[in-house]
Amino acid sequence: MSVSPVKRQKMESALDQLKHHTTVVADTGDFNAIDEYKPLDATTNPSLILAAAQMPAYQKLVDDAVAYGRKLGGSEEEQIKNASDKLFVLFGAEILKRIPGRVSTEVDARLSFDKEGMIQRARRLIDLYKEVGVGKDRILIKLSSTWEGIQAGRVLEAEYGIHCNMTLLFSFAQAVACAEAGVTLISPFVGRILDWYIANGDKKTYEPSEDPGVKSVTKIYNYYKKFGYKTIVMGASFRNTGQIKALTGCDYLTISPKLLAELSKEHVKLTPTLSVKEAQACDLEKIHLDEKAFRWHHNEDQMAVEKLSDGIRRFAADAVKLERMLKERMFSTENGK
Repeated sequence: MSVSPVKRQKMESALDQLKHHTTVVADTGDFNAIDEYKPLDATTNPSLILAAAQMPAYQKLVDDAVAYGRKLGGSEEEQIKNASDKLFVLFGAEILKRIPGRVSTEVDARLSFDKEGMIQRARRLIDLYKEVGVGKDRILIKLSSTWEGIQAGRVLEAEYGIHCNMTLLFSFAQAVACAEAGVTLISPFVGRILDWYIANGDKKTYEPSEDPGVKSVTKIYNYYKKFGYKTIVMGASFRNTGQIKALTGCDYLTISPKLLAELSKEHVKLTPTLSVKEAQACDLEKIHLDEKAFRWHHNEDQMAVEKLSDGIRRFAADAVKLERMLKERMFSTENGK
């Protein structure tokens, strides 16, 4: 249905309407995009930081991270790791100057199967934020939604008061385990689920309401609201605005600058598709997953198994690229001599 130019002027953009029903989060490390779309929160990951760190505008942050790594000393590997952690925190601290809410900072994906390693690295990131005057209440630590990652989240929340954002979440089993662990927030992926079904099935197009990624997040949202879990559901990884609009009413949605721009130009009426009232009336049954049951149920979902492992490899590869870039800055010119 087309909207007349006069009505279009009066009608709020799809983005502004979405903000009435859902907390909008910017999925970017680019400060300019954050300034433009004024989200409550922002999320980063190794891929976004790698992209931002190569932009001329952010070279001062890279230089500061390199200087920090050198100052702490130690082996070449330790200096690079310290510089990398510092870079994530410097980006996060700058983003926090531009938003009222929280920023998500990711623990190295190469620790995805190391519970204690994730706990240590998360605490290290929180300490680094503290050094630059940022309290832990403004940080969400992102962890891979492996069994080990979920249990690391449980410890960080319960013992250290560190808020966690469980990422690379593709299966219902992952969502149930995260709820039982009492984490602050989950990031169920939408677009990457759609990618898998298009690549592995005969159907190549989906209406938003039938999109397998949209249906996955809807089921998780309904389960959490029906059984009173406090964990925030934040849909992530979108391929088009149709997926976003089909999840209007979800707690949070984290959206790329490209799709934020498209939503700001759209003038169609949005109505919430997710609600607590409807969730409480759904026919889902409560389940409990110990480690054995989690591994079995997750393993039964071929898409989720493949996308989780692929996501970990991708984030790990970008972490390696970022470290390589830092290494060149720190050592290839003999510290600039």
